[in-house]
Amino acid sequence: MNSVDALVDAFGRVQEAVHGAVDGLSAEQLNARIDQDANSISWLVWHLTRVQDDHVADAADLEQVWHTGWADRFELPFGPGATGYGHSSKQVAAVRVDSPDLLLGYHDAVVEQTLRYVKGLDDEALDRVVDEAWSPPVTLGVRLVSVIADDLQHAGQAAFVRGVVRRR
Repeated sequence: MNSVDALVDAFGRVQEAVHGAVDGLSAEQLNARIDQDANSISWLVWHLTRVQDDHVADAADLEQVWHTGWADRFELPFGPGATGYGHSSKQVAAVRVDSPDLLLGYHDAVVEQTLRYVKGLDDEALDRVVDEAWSPPVTLGVRLVSVIADDLQHAGQAAFVRGVVRRR
């Protein structure tokens, strides 16, 4: 296995975790909050997908999938660049979906673009600096691993919320 194979596998695991957290739930379950300020499954999956979309598209110099019609389908009251970072409880509550299809459709489209890009990389490409705002500067490899780690944390949180709302 090489670096690219490992990244492809990791993004595939994120996709499996997202499907596991979302598949078969009702709108009520997807939008439920286990307390008044908790994140819903809808918000968690939307957010992790937006971050992946934003970060990978930026690194790859591609258009975000969000801007190819998905923003219109979600009809959220945020600007086009919103990813959920720093959202208030009120903003979290605004992310609501009617079915798993919207969340999974957007997530799968982002994964498709991500994998198409990642499969074309090599180890040398992973050393390219993509963000000089940090010390040390962030390489593409580090950025992709960071996205995977963040995605898996949020997918795990969504799975936890799924368990809670299904037991209610």
